[in-house]
Amino acid sequence: MNRKLLVYSPLIVMVFICIGIYIGYLFFLKKNNFLTDDINVLQKPFKQSSKLQQVLNYIVNYYVDSVKVDSIEEKCINKILEELDPHSTYIPAKDYHTYNDPLEGEYEGIGIEFSIIDDTITVMNVFYGGPSEKLGIIPGDKIVKINDTIVAGVKIKSDEVIKRLKGPKGTKVKVTIKRKISDNLLDFTIVRDKIPLHSIDASLIISKNIGYLKISRFALNTYKEFIDSLKKLKEKNINKWIIDLRGNSGGYMTPAIQIADEFLKKGELIVYTQGRARPKEKIFATNNGIAENDSVIILIDEFSASASEILAGAIQDNDRGLIIGKTSFGKGLVQQPFNFDDGSSLRLTVARYFTPSGRCIQRPFKDLYGYLYYPFVKEDSIKNKKSKIYKTKKGRIVYGNGGITPDIIVDDSINYSKFLNEIYEQSIIYKFAFKYSSKVNKKESNSCLEFFNKLNDEKLLSEFEAFLKSIKFNFTSDDIKSNSDYLLRNIKLLVIRNIYNDWGYYLVFTKLDKAIKLSVEKFSKSMQP
Repeated sequence: MNRKLLVYSPLIVMVFICIGIYIGYLFFLKKNNFLTDDINVLQKPFKQSSKLQQVLNYIVNYYVDSVKVDSIEEKCINKILEELDPHSTYIPAKDYHTYNDPLEGEYEGIGIEFSIIDDTITVMNVFYGGPSEKLGIIPGDKIVKINDTIVAGVKIKSDEVIKRLKGPKGTKVKVTIKRKISDNLLDFTIVRDKIPLHSIDASLIISKNIGYLKISRFALNTYKEFIDSLKKLKEKNINKWIIDLRGNSGGYMTPAIQIADEFLKKGELIVYTQGRARPKEKIFATNNGIAENDSVIILIDEFSASASEILAGAIQDNDRGLIIGKTSFGKGLVQQPFNFDDGSSLRLTVARYFTPSGRCIQRPFKDLYGYLYYPFVKEDSIKNKKSKIYKTKKGRIVYGNGGITPDIIVDDSINYSKFLNEIYEQSIIYKFAFKYSSKVNKKESNSCLEFFNKLNDEKLLSEFEAFLKSIKFNFTSDDIKSNSDYLLRNIKLLVIRNIYNDWGYYLVFTKLDKAIKLSVEKFSKSMQP
């Protein structure tokens, strides 16, 4: 035998053993699907000493002064992510709970969800019953200052926004807001409070066999809350459902898929995802659905995003029910967390998700800002020449211009005049409703609806005018007259909530809301889309 071969044979054997172990390791991972949710970073590794790493090494070893390398690394990461998309985010270890608590547990803050769009903090959702909602802050508001410091157009990051807005119960934070249509900036001083984190804001019967469920977010417990509510109402012979996703900016993808599964038959496609380093993954309905034979209508608006759009898209593309409202936001990107040893995390966009018909509902980034403030609510603007056409399971045409286009458009937009903006700025409707409620004798009515029906419009507006005069608020009789419908609706709802809590609020809300009333009418007719 060759002496050299004899000398090197143990080394050669070891090399082949290592190669075999490595191949077996990869095969085992793929076979057990462990790479499904964790991208195989071995596919395209960085060079052992990348230019970025070399620069950091030079700085550490040769820079004239000592530097905090961790701080530099984090700034580099943020700059890199800015070049990708608005949803890829780096979360420092100290901010982990700040990001996750709103979806996983109770927290203290001002009660909003936001996105940074066109370098501006944009309110996406206002938690019902939270301090911001009680002051009249609404989705679409743009936060331009926090505690008199400008935060618009300064490349502020999400973690910095959260740090400034979140805080212990009872502490105050001042925000300055720019609202669409108004030229004035609105100042709000918000007293932070504990934010309730239930997902189902309302679960009630609104007609003989029609149930109404309001889902405000998709969190860890959303599916359990939904199933519990569904089962309780089904015991009362409810078999028609209005699922309200308006203002729901998303959250976890899984609960949306699970809820869709309850309405779809086994084998029907719910959603699929695909990315450059991620093969197409289709998710089908199982045989677990307890509402497969029930009728369903989904309500959406321009603030319904992400997981909300997955649920609405699955129902629409499978011709399972009607979608009513306004075209949704258009966020069709999937973020995956990559955790680091120090407790920090990278949420990186790794794939797009597609509705069953093949629509990627992601709106072009450059269009997101404009759409949020000037949403497409007219049918003509949706069915334009630029809209790509797709077909549902039964061959109906749906559009791929970004977001989910409803089957029936309902425009309930509010024209925020100078008068209404000033009313909001000073929380006047809330103050009046509280004062009015404090002198009401609840015992005079047998039920919430009876009390509501007894409210006299003329008397209510007269008392409201007297209240405005008492606080020396400048207004004209035309201000009251031209905004009477809006004022009466909101005054009544707030008075009801003060007296009968959230249950009463939503019971009355379902009687007044345009999209809900239309849904009830549709249930009385054929439910074919």
